[in-house]
Amino acid sequence: MKKKKMVSVLLTAGLVLSVNGVYAQGNGGAPNSNAASAFDNKIIKKISSDNMYNTIALLSQEPRTAGTPGELKGAQYIKSQFEKYGYETELQPFPIYEVVRNNVSGILEIGGQNLKPYVFSGSYSGEVMAEVIHVGKALAGTVPDAVRGKIALIERGDNTFVEKIQNVLDKGAVGVIMYNNSGTSNAFGQASYGQNIPSVGITRAQGLALVEQLKSGPFTAQLKVSGSGLVEKTSYNVIAKMKPHKNKDTGQIVMIGAHHDSVPGGPGANDDASGVSAVLELARVMSNMPIDTELRFVTFGSEEKGLLGSYHYASTLSDAEADKIVAHFQMDMIGSKDAGGDNAANGLIMYTIDGKKNLVTDLAASAGARTALGEAVPYGQLGRSDHQPFHELGIPAALFIHSPLEPWYHTPADTIDKIDKNKLQETAEIVGASVYQIARPDTPALQHSRVAPKPVDYDFENRPPGA
Repeated sequence: MKKKKMVSVLLTAGLVLSVNGVYAQGNGGAPNSNAASAFDNKIIKKISSDNMYNTIALLSQEPRTAGTPGELKGAQYIKSQFEKYGYETELQPFPIYEVVRNNVSGILEIGGQNLKPYVFSGSYSGEVMAEVIHVGKALAGTVPDAVRGKIALIERGDNTFVEKIQNVLDKGAVGVIMYNNSGTSNAFGQASYGQNIPSVGITRAQGLALVEQLKSGPFTAQLKVSGSGLVEKTSYNVIAKMKPHKNKDTGQIVMIGAHHDSVPGGPGANDDASGVSAVLELARVMSNMPIDTELRFVTFGSEEKGLLGSYHYASTLSDAEADKIVAHFQMDMIGSKDAGGDNAANGLIMYTIDGKKNLVTDLAASAGARTALGEAVPYGQLGRSDHQPFHELGIPAALFIHSPLEPWYHTPADTIDKIDKNKLQETAEIVGASVYQIARPDTPALQHSRVAPKPVDYDFENRPPGA
């Protein structure tokens, strides 16, 4: 990967970072501190928490569960707002698969005895009668060719259920019996779309008994699953792009994201209509600002199903395009009056996947001290949101959220009356000021870890060599 010229990002002179990672406020009123605040004001004075509150009220009128008409309705509204602000927009569909369990039953008969197995979540419904073969844990490269046409007896552990099924399916197995690796339960297991063989779980004791029985010679099993399967549905990402208005163009991209889906039965006011509201408000505010860096706003679908939308979006990025993305700011649950407790910064925290600071956290810590919050935002380590796929691509990314979470998390009580406009305003100001620090024409193009593996030294930071 080619190297690019190293440049420093100019931030507040009055904010320094000590060696142990604790932010400290230095002398106020330094010339470039005042200049930074002046540029912040171009953004933050236009941010309206009332606009964000109204967006949340609209989106939280019904659940936006991935793959449902509620999600599509929300995504179409978000797209219409981006278009209203003059962005190039795209509704990006992608498939998701939902488990069907309709009067599920599983039969595993060996020697006239039904072992009463548990049917894997998403198992294919079908019936086979075939010889049983033990294949250990069905790790990659260890499954024998002899499994073809047979039912694979597999031990749980060391790789995923889906990987185990796929490894024996690739060798021609016609069914799966998996025994637990501990305890007395048989209730485990998950299959994936396209794995069209019946798959069931049994207890460890039952599995070990079958392994022992095989030592005396081969035997046949009848395996039948009914009422189970996977149905394909469509979820969506909403993408909005705005390239620099004039000839000056760094060729770089800064991304701002949130997820628009909610849990089933939940209106999702805070999780995550709040993040979406800030994405839309910042898109509105920045739509007519001078920029030399592409702004890319994305709301992701199917976050609640395992970050499916953000992983799908990340998979569509070429290496060349990923190299251009200098930062990803993710906002998830930024407005609950019941979150954060008495923590510093009103409970707002930035999470990175590895727990290390990066370009996003550095910019936002500085912006927090300059804006209405009045203090640097702390950072910590956490995944479980849509910043993860970007981190895995080597793009500096962080999640903005209030912690600890509110008691209404993932419940039908996550409603508009729990939203705090001040928290919405503070987070939007911090992210907006940080993003504009990158995108405004008077700051240089940035270097970041994807194209420069060594740490970047910023003017406001006292970082020891190699740290």
